[in-house]
Amino acid sequence: MRTPLSHLLSFSLGLSFVGACAADPDMDARIELAKSAAPASISDKASIMVDGKMVVEGSNGWTCMPDTMPGDGAAMCNDALWMNMMNAVGSKADFVAEGIGISYMLQGDRGAGVSNATPYHPDPKNAEDYTETGAHLMIVVPKALLKDISIEPSSGGPYVMWGETPYAHIMVPLE
Repeated sequence: MRTPLSHLLSFSLGLSFVGACAADPDMDARIELAKSAAPASISDKASIMVDGKMVVEGSNGWTCMPDTMPGDGAAMCNDALWMNMMNAVGSKADFVAEGIGISYMLQGDRGAGVSNATPYHPDPKNAEDYTETGAHLMIVVPKALLKDISIEPSSGGPYVMWGETPYAHIMVPLE
């Protein structure tokens, strides 16, 4: 059974540079949604990936997508370390954060929340720990730096998601 995050592997590993698709109004809308995930100072120079294909080649090392999982509309913008982590999640590969990685989701999860404990829950919307967050920032750091941060999404501040996995990261609600 493929989990939503296993689709991410196909989604994010299908890179092919095909240039901007300005003649397609739907593509223009998807590009704008992708760019809305981060501040313009980042997204205006970011690469844009739509449906697993790079449609805009950026210049700043960031990658923005209109969907976290295909079709969910939960736009995100990731730096290179965050993209490496998402590729590891998608392939269930080991991952060790040896630096700081950042991902923006300024439009929030838009109904595409996940289990706070694991990216591999077979039915995340019915998980006991289902979590959906409005506008937020996600930060992956070496695991040793997570020890004093709450694991409760309802704590009213930053919390750790997927804490017992190699993909542990800090969720920073912005609303």
